Amino acid sequence: MISEINLEKLRYPVGRFIVPKSYSENDIKTWIETISNFPFLLRKEVERLSDAELDIPYREDAWTARQVVHHVADSHINSYVRFKLALTEDNPVIKPYFEDRWAELPEAKKAPVDISLNLIDALHKRWTLMLRNMQPTDFERTYFHPEHKKSQPLAQILALYEWHCRHHLAHITSIKAPK
Repeated sequence: MISEINLEKLRYPVGRFIVPKSYSENDIKTWIETISNFPFLLRKEVERLSDAELDIPYREDAWTARQVVHHVADSHINSYVRFKLALTEDNPVIKPYFEDRWAELPEAKKAPVDISLNLIDALHKRWTLMLRNMQPTDFERTYFHPEHKKSQPLAQILALYEWHCRHHLAHITSIKAPK
């Protein structure tokens, strides 16, 4: 049986996300670099796994590597669109979605990962281009998240997705070929 401490480490290999109380322009640049570099790092980790290994969960009762890759594509598409909404509207209300249900759809469980890896490559190029062209005040723009019942600034969301990249990359990295 896995202890609560070990389960926490398996669930959150880079630690839980902590909302930054403040941030600098350097933090923003660092977070953007993670977003920019993530597709290459993810592809490198995924390519070391066989097709069968892609169907191994990163921990008991968790998603498989394949589901994680497809989840990242789904999640990052949503984030990209939310950024665009916040940049073009005043505090828009975003649409939440059931990521756990999306990960259980047949294409998320069976589709080749190259489909999502290619999507992540292109998406992150666009997202990075957008992020690098944002002004410092743009990161203060917000959207309203109905599940959290609050407005969230884009700097905080950027920090969240920088963590999200590292979080799921660590899940993929943790998958070892069966002995």
